[in-house]
Amino acid sequence: MKLKKINQVLQEALIDSGLTEANDMQKETFSTIKSGADAIIVSSKGSGKSTTIVLNVIQQLVCEGEESPRALIIVEDKAKVLAMEELFENLGKFTNLRVYGVHEKGDMDYDKNYISAGIDVLIGTPAKLSDMFSTAGYNVNRLRMFILDDADSILKLRHEPKIMRISNSIAKTQRIIFTDQLTERIEILAEKMLVEPYVFDFEEEYDEDEDDFDEEESVFHDIDDFEEEDEEIDDNEEE
Repeated sequence: MKLKKINQVLQEALIDSGLTEANDMQKETFSTIKSGADAIIVSSKGSGKSTTIVLNVIQQLVCEGEESPRALIIVEDKAKVLAMEELFENLGKFTNLRVYGVHEKGDMDYDKNYISAGIDVLIGTPAKLSDMFSTAGYNVNRLRMFILDDADSILKLRHEPKIMRISNSIAKTQRIIFTDQLTERIEILAEKMLVEPYVFDFEEEYDEDEDDFDEEESVFHDIDDFEEEDEEIDDNEEE
């Protein structure tokens, strides 16, 4: 994939998996996510949101190694946990990242012991993660990424209290929401959790004449300002 300053090990895994071209969402959000800024990313099902999550988590964590989880990903159900684990296995094949998933069908004691032994990425459902965080003292001081996937589907199940309980236990981290639609419930949750998030909306109509997505200014922040700022940061790093 042609993404600016992508980790070479990740690049090799993407190519090996047949992912040679980044889509618009992956290209336009890569610099923002890499910067550590909070974000809301709106895109339809099947548009590559899971791949976007996994490649960005690997990009952020692949060069580090600690005992405590550094990325927490909340997904809708057991099927999504397993699918996300498989995607990490494919795209993280050339790394030593330790990824573990939890869900309601798993054994609580086994899960706690496994996590205590040391992992890098924790994937789980809202209910299971909420139970685990309320009964075990996990070190979340090193957590770099807190990601909510399929947020609109999760909030339809009224999991806001569980998500907020988990988020409130984490003092400082990058928070990212992925959703099919930017609903009022998601906006309310974002106001409580995120700090000046950048909003990317890929649900807008495709303009065939210009062969690109029409862009809309974020209701939270001006993305154009951020892109200019990010370019300046990258230029300084190169100098």
